[in-house]
Amino acid sequence: MKKSKNLVLGMLILTLLLSVKIHAQEVPKPVYVTVTTLHRNLDADRKDWLKTEQEYFDKVTSKNDLIIGSEVLNHYYTANSSEVLLVSAFNTWEDIEKANDITNDLIKKGWPDENARKAFFDKYNSYYGPMHSDEIYTSVAAGVKELETTSKEPMVVYVRISQMSLNGQGKGLKEFNEKVTLKNPFIKAYYPHRHAWGADNRDFLEAFFYDSLGDLEKSSDKQTELINAAWPKEDERKAYMTEINKAFTGIHGDYIYHNEPSLRK
Repeated sequence: MKKSKNLVLGMLILTLLLSVKIHAQEVPKPVYVTVTTLHRNLDADRKDWLKTEQEYFDKVTSKNDLIIGSEVLNHYYTANSSEVLLVSAFNTWEDIEKANDITNDLIKKGWPDENARKAFFDKYNSYYGPMHSDEIYTSVAAGVKELETTSKEPMVVYVRISQMSLNGQGKGLKEFNEKVTLKNPFIKAYYPHRHAWGADNRDFLEAFFYDSLGDLEKSSDKQTELINAAWPKEDERKAYMTEINKAFTGIHGDYIYHNEPSLRK
């Protein structure tokens, strides 16, 4: 089945990212986040697409205990309006592969009749084009703000991918997040990750959750306010920001998505 070959492979199909629970401890263990970028057939009915994804989620993703978190992110403001990101999180690298076997078993249990199973995945695959890309990230101990919400409304997810300098310089990101990012009331969740496997080992990915686009804009002014409060002296503030920026080249990309609350784990 196309689904099994292209999406379940590597456990990158099980709908980011980012709703993972990292239990408080002195040195939190990293979690691994898989991201598959698919391209939705824009001629297909969105309600039918969501209904089909929901059936898969209910029968497979939600029942796979090795998947500790998942999100489906749809294009909002990105370069390609067909983008759909399927994001899953795992406690260990080994769990990514182990979860694949569990998924295959759950698929057989969810659709025990072979003809019905084939019909479902033929329909599922009709919603997407044949091209996809895969990335795996690992969480970093730079401050995390967990998403705590029971809202059934889609949230705005701003993803910033910065290019690390890889020169061994730059420090202070955790302090910045503790004093600024995690105190920003408009940011409902924050998850920092870095490259583990994929196209560019310089990638440093940060995901920010907001209730609305308006809150995303408001958070910028609040960030400036918090920065000035944390480092009130201009010379100290400038020196700190110069030091932290050494870790990055200055190049970054901005992407805005919205999630599907019913497909969140």
